[in-house]
Amino acid sequence: MIKVLIVDDQPLVRAGLRTLLDRAEDIAVVGEAGDGEQALALCRELVPDVVLMDIRMPGLDGIEAARIIVDDPALAGRQVVMLTTFDTDEHVFDAIRAGAAGFLLKDTHPDDLRRAVRVVASGDALLSPAVTRRVMQAAARSVTHPPDAELLGRLTEREREVLRHISRGLSNDEIAAALHITPATTRTYVSRLLTKLDARDRSQLVALAYRSGLAQTSG
Repeated sequence: MIKVLIVDDQPLVRAGLRTLLDRAEDIAVVGEAGDGEQALALCRELVPDVVLMDIRMPGLDGIEAARIIVDDPALAGRQVVMLTTFDTDEHVFDAIRAGAAGFLLKDTHPDDLRRAVRVVASGDALLSPAVTRRVMQAAARSVTHPPDAELLGRLTEREREVLRHISRGLSNDEIAAALHITPATTRTYVSRLLTKLDARDRSQLVALAYRSGLAQTSG
């Protein structure tokens, strides 16, 4: 069972999210919080697997709360998905820099919301389909130390294929299906890519793929 904490300053939004998630047999909403401070307290008390976090809240906002959760060793393994009505580049970048595992707009389809919870709970990263190619290319330009040709040259052709699929936002299961390999093998390739490209996380792999031009050959 995937335990979820919902964080939003609007009670009606929290109630709606709870209703949508409670329809899934494998997801349980264990608590609700109205701001970042409450979120931190409940996160430490309830130890949820996934935190659905609004970005704009009074007091401690969602971005800073996410950063604290991700950086706290006592909360290791908690995955944060940012929820917002805003799809500007700034908010996407802030969420990624804070260590969020996902970014979804509040008008996301209910099935996609439940899928997002499952995806990040399994250890994958997820970005809303509304996060366009333009946004990810802009994210690529923000990479401080882009990989050079020699670094990319260390990748095998299969690793390049996996990286291209990662840059399209595919989960490990989706990559496995596309390449006709097992999810376990996909996870091994992702781990190798993180090591070879000196990338912190999956979101940084996406940015590196665009910065290098490797993602441009992706369909």
